[in-house]
Amino acid sequence: MNVLTRVSGLMTNAPFILNLDCDMFVNNPNIVRHAMCLLLGSRNERESGFVQCPQYFYDGLKHDPFGNQYEVLHKYLGNGIVGIQGPFYGGTGCFHRRKVIYGACPHDIGIQAKSLTPVHGDLTEKEQLKIFGNSKELIRSAAHALQGKANTSPKLLPNLNEAAKQVAGCGYEYGTSWGKEVGWQYGSATEDVLTGLLIHARGWRSVHCTPDPRAFLGCAPPGGPISMTQQKRWATGLLEILISEKNPIVATLTARLQFRQCLAYLWILIWGLRSIPELCYAVLPAYCIITNSSFLPKANEPAICIPVALFLSYLIYSLSEYLEIGLSIRAWWNNQRMGRINATNPWLFGAISVFLKILRVSGTVFEVTQKEQSSSNGGDEGRFTFDASPIFMPGTTILLLQLTAFVVGFGGMQSPSVDNDASGLGEIVCSVLVVICFWPFVKGLFGKGKYGIPVSTICKSSLLSLSFVYLVKSTASKGQV
Repeated sequence: MNVLTRVSGLMTNAPFILNLDCDMFVNNPNIVRHAMCLLLGSRNERESGFVQCPQYFYDGLKHDPFGNQYEVLHKYLGNGIVGIQGPFYGGTGCFHRRKVIYGACPHDIGIQAKSLTPVHGDLTEKEQLKIFGNSKELIRSAAHALQGKANTSPKLLPNLNEAAKQVAGCGYEYGTSWGKEVGWQYGSATEDVLTGLLIHARGWRSVHCTPDPRAFLGCAPPGGPISMTQQKRWATGLLEILISEKNPIVATLTARLQFRQCLAYLWILIWGLRSIPELCYAVLPAYCIITNSSFLPKANEPAICIPVALFLSYLIYSLSEYLEIGLSIRAWWNNQRMGRINATNPWLFGAISVFLKILRVSGTVFEVTQKEQSSSNGGDEGRFTFDASPIFMPGTTILLLQLTAFVVGFGGMQSPSVDNDASGLGEIVCSVLVVICFWPFVKGLFGKGKYGIPVSTICKSSLLSLSFVYLVKSTASKGQV
């Protein structure tokens, strides 16, 4: 993206840049006109640093069986943060101002701009070389873009070719501000969110553009390993931003990121951290059944109304969001189910990757999401697929642990209860709900080929679940003694 930005700065130096993934196409022929109205009609240009269109898919399966179409997220979160500083940069379907990508601040910030970006109006030649590199043609082009002038660089093709080869070279960025203060940002597997965060931190706002028909349509990732890889990359990259010096808390304290916009960024950046409580809650019912303890009031106690009321309130509210925009109950359930699967599998591995990076044990790796157009497969196009990746081990272990708890509970092998605090109907219902959420893994236990969980994964998960049962039962027996 940075190479394309530099080369296009030499070729045309157009004031606006459209960023579109290779698997997307223009669905609305008037989208450029819509975007230009928002970019050119804004007050002092500050109201629209970039225009973001939601990402929708042309081949999305009915009822969203893999929970990766995010229509509710676009509808409510996207429209909700428009009232703050605007939507996050989503990596595609976005119109950028070139000067914003070059590191410029809004005009009305004044002298504070020098503390937010190295790019300002009175740069010396040495500063220009340090920021944009040693290409005089690119420096001239960037100066014109920052001043809002047309590109007056030589148009001779041989000169342009030589200059373009120079700025596209692998070593051109070394010692410059590209990827740090200028251009698309490095340091995170979700460079789009990090780049948008830096733009918002400089005081710019962004705009949500949702024309009818939809602006762009892309290819949805199929379920199973590919979708899990994408979720892991997102969780990893977002956590990398959270632990970096460019996180939204620092941007709020030292730059111009609004406090509520900071909260919105934090909500998405902690996706990977959610895996820890999600994992604990998934294991808790099985733990209580095995140890014959409880974490919920008994069914005949008035206090049971509190967790039941909270549970029903969440279900009704989340379901109303889906029904309001015309989605089905099945789509709502698929997204709820995949929310639990994603949190306890790829997000968990994303959090582990960042933790190992902090300990300097290993670095994170950018894993490209391989997308292919969905096709009819005899009615199996919505089935979950598996491979031998460790990313499926947590889900398989959770499922086997619940099944083991059923065997222990209904087989009369539970430990004696302490203080009449035995597990009851509430723990059994919660355990059943966990099994229902992980139903694709239940099918995977008996599936074949790519629809079945590999034997190696089942063996490893079985060992983990049995070790957990042995550990908690031995701990419970020692506690009773």
